[in-house]
Amino acid sequence: MGILKVEGTERKMEVRKVEGKALREVTVKIGLKRIDTQEGITIEALLDSGATRLVMSSEFAKKQGLKLKKLERPMNVRKMDGSLNKEGSIEHTVEVNIYFKGHRERTEIDVIGGQKWTVILGMPWLVRHNPEIDWKTGKVKMTRCPEKCGKQWRLEQEKSEWQKQKQEEAKAEARRKQEGREKKKQRGNKMVEIKRVAEEWEI
Repeated sequence: MGILKVEGTERKMEVRKVEGKALREVTVKIGLKRIDTQEGITIEALLDSGATRLVMSSEFAKKQGLKLKKLERPMNVRKMDGSLNKEGSIEHTVEVNIYFKGHRERTEIDVIGGQKWTVILGMPWLVRHNPEIDWKTGKVKMTRCPEKCGKQWRLEQEKSEWQKQKQEEAKAEARRKQEGREKKKQRGNKMVEIKRVAEEWEI
């Protein structure tokens, strides 16, 4: 389950066994939304306590046309066996919104090549949200998030949280546009009133 670690950090992952079978990995479906265009996509991400960073495949980032932010100083990456990542060091990050089970957060993810998984949510994410993981079924619940982590909890409904979040944002945007139209209309009415008064007083 352990994928990689950044030099200067030490963390290992035990392979857990349940009823004689190894639970080799826990994955979750998350929504990723671009900051610039607000376009979203649903992907499968790996939860990995052996990874000391949040990581995104460079191939996926390029395919999606995500805006890369160059790091001032590259970070060397080693695999769990201690060998350097053959694809090189981490030189870029991407900033995205992550959606999962009614939870939303804006974060930066390191970009690196040669990864099997599109996105790996490592220890920083796991420590920050402390998710409840059922190691028998692989189910993940966000029941222990701190108040300031940006979560947006809703009771489970028929529609997925990702779809519901998109609808809520669309409604908020519609409200903002409506308020803008009303303000514009009020300004127009005010100008008409000023013109009428000016004509009456022959100003």
